[in-house]
Amino acid sequence: MLVYQPTLSKVLLIIQTVVVPLVALFYYPKVKNTYWKWLVFYLIFIAVQELYFTYNNSILTLPKTHYFAYIGIPIQFLFLFWLYAIKSLNNKAVFWVFSVLLIVTVLPIEWYSELKTVNSITITLGSLLLMILVFLEFQKQIMNDDILEFKHKRMFYINLGVLLFYVGCVPFMGLYNFIKKEHSIWNSYYLYFVVSNCLLYVSYILSFVCGKKN
Repeated sequence: MLVYQPTLSKVLLIIQTVVVPLVALFYYPKVKNTYWKWLVFYLIFIAVQELYFTYNNSILTLPKTHYFAYIGIPIQFLFLFWLYAIKSLNNKAVFWVFSVLLIVTVLPIEWYSELKTVNSITITLGSLLLMILVFLEFQKQIMNDDILEFKHKRMFYINLGVLLFYVGCVPFMGLYNFIKKEHSIWNSYYLYFVVSNCLLYVSYILSFVCGKKN
């Protein structure tokens, strides 16, 4: 582990569990009558989840790895599918198809596959599906006059953050078991993973600060 990794991890934790929830709660009164209020609840959920598992390895009888594989990670993808497909793109069919594809990968199938493999498949598939949604969202923004006011569009900032983190980390997640054997490659990808994760949460902050209701 390189010397900067623990520091970056602490910075990410502070952004996730302190900065972002406080900003979201501050802007809640402005979005409470819109569907954006669910982004506030989502970010608080992420904050509580990350803070809890920073100091605990299980919840009740459920190990940390199983929680994230079957609850934590799927919820994150399903929320983003909902935000993109239903709320932004107005396409319920895409939401349900993508959701079913994701859920199939998180069924309790560890009896014939290692949990790490299942987790990797879920994250890789979810990220690839998000890649499609990111493309459709950018296409939507470019194809109308909204592009002229992109700085005031919440989805512009969220789309940028999702592109950097989820899409950018597909090789790291999908090939994790292979990359971890090459320390120099792993260190480079881990640096990108943490930095892009920080930028993802910064994009959520910017969506509240710079974005207008749309």
